[in-house]
Amino acid sequence: MTILVTGATGAVGRHLVAALVAGGEQVRALTRKPQEAGLPAGVEVVGADLTDPSTLHADLFDTVDRVFVFPAEHGVDEFVAAAVNATVDRFVVLSSLAAAGEFSRDIGSASYTHHLAVEQAVTSRTDDWTILRPGTFANNLLAWAWTIKAGAPVRAPYIHSAQAPIHEADIADAAAAVLTQDGHSGKIYPLTGPQSLTRIDQVAAISAAIGRDIQLLEISPDEFRADAAQYIPESIIAMLLDYWSDTVTEPDRPRPGMRDLTGRPGRTLEQWARDHRADFGAA
Repeated sequence: MTILVTGATGAVGRHLVAALVAGGEQVRALTRKPQEAGLPAGVEVVGADLTDPSTLHADLFDTVDRVFVFPAEHGVDEFVAAAVNATVDRFVVLSSLAAAGEFSRDIGSASYTHHLAVEQAVTSRTDDWTILRPGTFANNLLAWAWTIKAGAPVRAPYIHSAQAPIHEADIADAAAAVLTQDGHSGKIYPLTGPQSLTRIDQVAAISAAIGRDIQLLEISPDEFRADAAQYIPESIIAMLLDYWSDTVTEPDRPRPGMRDLTGRPGRTLEQWARDHRADFGAA
């Protein structure tokens, strides 16, 4: 039988496809640009757009018994309905720790609202689901990449706030474990990196990985808002500032999901930074 991976050429999806193929699984990868997919040999690449139900052809689900659901901005509800109608009933959902609503800052936030809707698109239609809720993606730190490559100071608010950033490959490993093992139906796994690190520590980890000192300049929330306004919607800016503000006094704590699913802690942030040296301008 076949595992269908949506978001197959994204940061998590690409690692997930590679892990599944390495484990001998039959993989069908859904991507909008199949000619540019660059996925491992043996993967069946299918051209379709998760956000556009009209591109989801009837044969997309042929022989599929398991689906990895990427939390696309639109179209997930229609996609899941089509999959269930095609008798697919096992789903692994990529969500967000914000969807748990553990903190008042999360309730009503853009991430909470969106990811909860994605989860409900699945849980309202089948009982055979597993939800992965990662916290902060280490990949979010790529927002600093152009600054670091230019040799300019990193400008950030709340530099004493602490998160536990998770490597995208660890999320993929967790998803591969759930997709290929039994016993995870109806379970929700919070996922984080292995360490709670201040933003000062995060810059230091990148610095160590690329072998170059990086200056960190603390700015005010208003300065961040002015810097980010042309790139990021206000709802996301507000969510980020609330998150960073809260995690000054209540740092993110590492969660056990990675060890529960893979038997090991996640990769360190310095390992992530070494894997992304080129993104930060290092040879």
